[in-house]
Amino acid sequence: MKIWISPLREAHNVAARARPASAVSLLSPGDVFPRFEAVEDDEHHKVSLHDIREPQEGRTAPAEDHVLSLIAFLKGWNPDETLLVHCWAGISRSTATAFIGACLHNPHADEAAIADAVANASPTAFPNTRIVAIADDLMGRKGRMAEAVKAICADMQRLTIVSRTDEAEPFHIPSRF
Repeated sequence: MKIWISPLREAHNVAARARPASAVSLLSPGDVFPRFEAVEDDEHHKVSLHDIREPQEGRTAPAEDHVLSLIAFLKGWNPDETLLVHCWAGISRSTATAFIGACLHNPHADEAAIADAVANASPTAFPNTRIVAIADDLMGRKGRMAEAVKAICADMQRLTIVSRTDEAEPFHIPSRF
């Protein structure tokens, strides 16, 4: 099936069209999390953290407990069913989470191939390197996930596109590689 990545503004439209069995919402502390009609409450994982790559005073940086909860939820997701992942813009936190989910359910796939699929699916995909680095460590991937995502984020043309974009258009990647 598919992993759909969306900004918050389009998440309800994507949910209505794609009919996901599960959803992950990654929003900043204080934001209101949406409710998706097609997704049961226990199949909707909500994470409150800011979209930052380094700790900042007064902001909630992605931490090990956030990523542990993501991994635990994604382990329970059936990759033969559709997953919706969204954050505010559909650019960073959500693409990192989709990448992690694909890596988790495809343990023998090349991490760079999965990262390339994310990059090829959207010119605005710019996965949060902090979230991915923590997941890489927790999943025992020996830096392969982190390196694959750094390659995406080092692409200057992509960086230029992302810097001029407020939010992504919804897109998807396969759940199986």
